[in-house]
Amino acid sequence: MKWGVGRMALGSFGTVLRAGIAALSLALATSGHAAEPFRLVPALENVKPIGPSVAKGAVIWNHGRSVNSEDSLSPSPYYMSVLQDAGWDAYRFNRLREGDTLQDSSRALVRQVHELRERGYQKVVLAGQSFGAFISVMAADQSDEVYAVVATAPAAYGSYSEFYDSFRRNATNFYPLLERVQRARVMLFFFHGDDFDPGGRGERSREILRAKKLDNMVVDQPPFLTGHWAASTGLFVRRYGECMKNFLDAPKLDGSEDCSGNWGTAPSKQIALPATFQPASINGSTGENNPLVGKWYGFYGNGREVLLGVEKVKGDDVTAVYALGPGLTEDQKAEWVRRNGRFSDEELVFKEKGRNTLRYRLRDDGRLDATWISSDGKISMDTILRRID
Repeated sequence: MKWGVGRMALGSFGTVLRAGIAALSLALATSGHAAEPFRLVPALENVKPIGPSVAKGAVIWNHGRSVNSEDSLSPSPYYMSVLQDAGWDAYRFNRLREGDTLQDSSRALVRQVHELRERGYQKVVLAGQSFGAFISVMAADQSDEVYAVVATAPAAYGSYSEFYDSFRRNATNFYPLLERVQRARVMLFFFHGDDFDPGGRGERSREILRAKKLDNMVVDQPPFLTGHWAASTGLFVRRYGECMKNFLDAPKLDGSEDCSGNWGTAPSKQIALPATFQPASINGSTGENNPLVGKWYGFYGNGREVLLGVEKVKGDDVTAVYALGPGLTEDQKAEWVRRNGRFSDEELVFKEKGRNTLRYRLRDDGRLDATWISSDGKISMDTILRRID
């Protein structure tokens, strides 16, 4: 059988996404533990579990399965930090690619659940991505000791582009798993543009879970989050980290709760232009009628808010304030900087020696296409900004 790919490079901003979240499994793989086919380890580097007598319970994250690499070396997702901070002990279940099958891995996962319960954890949650999501649901079918499942982009049979003959099983083989879950509450995420998703799984999954009267929440095709690895991004945890925590803590759910939140709809208290900022119109600049003049707001896929405020315009020369909200790691503080740029070919460009390049172009709908490019040109991020003044 050809198994679906469980992991892929995170694209042009992958370096940013992974900062500070390196998996403990990388150290384990080089310290004599790599030969073990299954191993439960802490999910977060330099964070020790607080133990069953104090923690709300334990969350086990299950990585995907790749064809040509070991996903046990992949980083744990940001939301595991959210759950750890909320009082859950965060673990991950590392599996070597050779011998990592649905049957063997799900059974081994069931054994880990039982061991944690034996250690005193009152609740054990299984979270997983792709192949890891599949085995999490399978384990909830096989064991009544699983309290909840959080499955993102479940897939085990290949992608549309590479395994068209089998990728539909990511739906047809997934539904019977849901139908057999008897006790666990279930939270599912399906993403637009996921090459492993045959489509229609959100609505069908809701029908199954509601018919079984299980506590559930299905997030289907959430805006701004696209692709098979959307749950590994900073934007995912900004929008759904709190919701995930509430899902695990809530005494009862019926699937009708709103999980979207309002992050990113307006500037938060964590981002602001400096007190000295004055818009171009007040400064008496010459570009008041230029449609790119104003204050613009949006966010990047790494979960950082962005503000652009055009301050001065003299001919084609522009001075603006560029502000970022904090990131998800301690080294990514909120910050702002003044930038000097120019209008050129209907595009506003800030390109100064030794600094990141910023490019903005007005869209037909009145918003701005925005691109950030690192100073070495190796990393870029795209987003859309909207006027807020």
